[in-house]
Amino acid sequence: MKLPPLTPEQQVKPRRFELRISLLFAALFLPMGVHLPYFPLWLEAKGLNPEQIAVALSAPMFLRVITTPIIAAMADRAKDRANVFIFLAAAALLLSLGYFLEPAYLTIVLVSLALSVVWTPHAPISDSLALSGVRRFGSDYAAMRIWGSIAFLVGSLAAGFILSRTGADAVPAIISVGLLGCFLASFVAPRLGRPRQASPTASEMQQAAPKLFNRYFLIMAAGCGIIVASHGFLYGFVSIYWKSLGISETIVGLLWSWGVMAEIVMFMFFTRLFGRRSTGFVLLLSGGGAIVRWIAFPLIWPLGLGVPGFFAVQSLHALSTALVLIGVQKLIAESVPEERTGAAQGIAYFTNGMAMAVVTLISGPLYERFGANGFYFMAGVALIAVALVMVAAPLAPQLGQGRRDH
Repeated sequence: MKLPPLTPEQQVKPRRFELRISLLFAALFLPMGVHLPYFPLWLEAKGLNPEQIAVALSAPMFLRVITTPIIAAMADRAKDRANVFIFLAAAALLLSLGYFLEPAYLTIVLVSLALSVVWTPHAPISDSLALSGVRRFGSDYAAMRIWGSIAFLVGSLAAGFILSRTGADAVPAIISVGLLGCFLASFVAPRLGRPRQASPTASEMQQAAPKLFNRYFLIMAAGCGIIVASHGFLYGFVSIYWKSLGISETIVGLLWSWGVMAEIVMFMFFTRLFGRRSTGFVLLLSGGGAIVRWIAFPLIWPLGLGVPGFFAVQSLHALSTALVLIGVQKLIAESVPEERTGAAQGIAYFTNGMAMAVVTLISGPLYERFGANGFYFMAGVALIAVALVMVAAPLAPQLGQGRRDH
């Protein structure tokens, strides 16, 4: 489907567009670099058991799978997406203060649910603004987006350093400070008006979905979602596990940052290494890397490999995470025509989000009963994904067939 032509206003590039988007990405990912590694530690410090921690982490995942696509579509239909981002950033900052209330289990869950509704859409709206710049002005998306990853690294390292001196009680304050920075940075978001092609609403996705229901796309999308979901145990409980071994918050931050660095390196060299490989190959390598990673994790400490062993296994983040993120985009590019990519992205987001929420929910009982040996169950989850990819790979369309057949 051909995009409508740019209006004269849309052809005017905002001043310092790339710098402003880079700043937006950095401000967005900085508090994420605190929340993902250390929020479970705060939950544990507040007396929540592993099953309660799993609910507190997974409940927002179930909710945001529904709300984020709707809010992203509403932002695309607003007069300017920057205004929506400012509102969401302000709401996230205010709701994050709820963690300073008496930290009862129900209060934490309710605050987390409300916060996820307004925080999670920051990423797709930022992506939408950046991609508009790519299409209209030829901006380099990777050169802007990399500052988000750098900010995540900085957030993880800085928070680990702070928490090693203050303890986990400081986590909500650091997150709120990060969200304050995001709110302040939201005012520099470029004004681009509406995109030429808006994100699909839920009803539009539903209408387009039957046309995407071919066996190859569905089975591959399920495989991608399950590889992503196999990380649920890691995201929920690895920081708690490391702390139980006596590893300091500073080293925990370094371990998280090392994984993100491995992911960035894979993004940088992917085209050279695997650009000509099929989606099936990329996802099999991702799933295989995940299996090795989850089998190795419980063995590192008993075998006496210590912290260097954890750094080594964190390097596999380049395979288990970076490759599946790239694999999703390759899957859509090879099997979905351009006019349906929005609906395909929505289906992939839903599949990944629901699978991750389910696995995170069951990770609490697994950690409570088996400790680090719960990673073996994640290896089984990744093995299911590999099996699905192997089933789907022979069904792959010829290059360009997806566009011609639809």
